[in-house]
Amino acid sequence: MSGGLPEFPGAVGISALRVYPWEAADGLCGGSPHMHLCCSECYIVVGGSGRLQTLTASGFTESPLRPGDVVWFTPGTIHRAVNDGDLNVVALMQNSGLPEAGDAVLTFPPAHLTDRATYERARSLADAGREASPERARARRDLAIEGFAELTRRTAAGDGTALEEFYASAAALVRPQLEEWRARWTEGAASASGRTDEQLAALAGGDHSHLRDAAVARIEQPPPTTLGMCGYLSPYDPVRMAAAVPVEVAR
Repeated sequence: MSGGLPEFPGAVGISALRVYPWEAADGLCGGSPHMHLCCSECYIVVGGSGRLQTLTASGFTESPLRPGDVVWFTPGTIHRAVNDGDLNVVALMQNSGLPEAGDAVLTFPPAHLTDRATYERARSLADAGREASPERARARRDLAIEGFAELTRRTAAGDGTALEEFYASAAALVRPQLEEWRARWTEGAASASGRTDEQLAALAGGDHSHLRDAAVARIEQPPPTTLGMCGYLSPYDPVRMAAAVPVEVAR
């Protein structure tokens, strides 16, 4: 640990999420539809009510979100959090570090997915003053819903190429980032799994010395500092990481 906090179990990322209350053109409130390419995600509902709309090769589904519910989905699942009333969840992300590095593509219409620069312009939260703004978060949400609605319509009509086209565009957009993603995965989730392998081997050989490094950690819920894709985020991982490095490095 070196004086910091231990990693989260399974090297997951954890965020408290207050889903946006903003109404969209279809009359529903909530966040931006998007997809992860390498990470599964889990919602643990802690308050309020809502729905999770999903689109996969199997079609469109809608799952209720009520306190105590746990819903999770694998890479390739296009998902949209709908807020029916003060929806609050704890979001668990596989492969902590990869979502922060960009493992997500919003369902913008095809014209905004042609290349990285075009996509980033549509994705940016910066306003004219170069500050992240709720207005920009809402605008990109609405653009993602526009694309999501078209994908859903085409898929429901039996057009199997709709999702394939989006998947291909998303994969092309993230390709320049894959080397960085692999490095983060190697240092994070893969390393954590490797330590379990080492511990099993040590125990099999009669060595239990790693048990002497046992530790307990606690983090209070951070303030909602981030305009996320689905809502206001309180990410726990930056707090843990800040405690794990010297103060002069943690800027």
